[in-house]
Amino acid sequence: MSKGSTASGDSHPEENFPRQPSPEGSADDVHAWYRRGMELLGRGSPAAAAQVLQRASTAEPGSRSVREALARAQFDAGRYAEAADNFRVIVEASPSDDYANFGLGLALARTGDHAAAAEYLALAAAMRPDAAHYAEALRSVRATLRARKEGGVG
Repeated sequence: MSKGSTASGDSHPEENFPRQPSPEGSADDVHAWYRRGMELLGRGSPAAAAQVLQRASTAEPGSRSVREALARAQFDAGRYAEAADNFRVIVEASPSDDYANFGLGLALARTGDHAAAAEYLALAAAMRPDAAHYAEALRSVRATLRARKEGGVG
């Protein structure tokens, strides 16, 4: 998911971090974990990135940037149900976040829930009609649904 994808969110993710230390780690710790997680993700180590980003997310559960990065790492590590859970939290907090809807749709498709995936991918594609990869993912999921229906599979 992270290859070729860009988050729709913050250009300055550090702005999402409170300046007050949390019991699980200071804001500086959380920011360092976030940066390390993003570095690992960029280097193609999504499982390691997810581990570091989970630590940051535990310390700052309200940070959308951290949660999105964690969901991307989980997706890339093949942990689709966990990625879906984290993308869902973002979508529930910000229904107009096209990237979170896209990520949730992709993760749901990978878990086999193509009907739900189609809903979120359709929302993402409607929000960003210029994003060809959103439309392509939606077409793919809809084709799977059609094939299953025609083949008599649920």
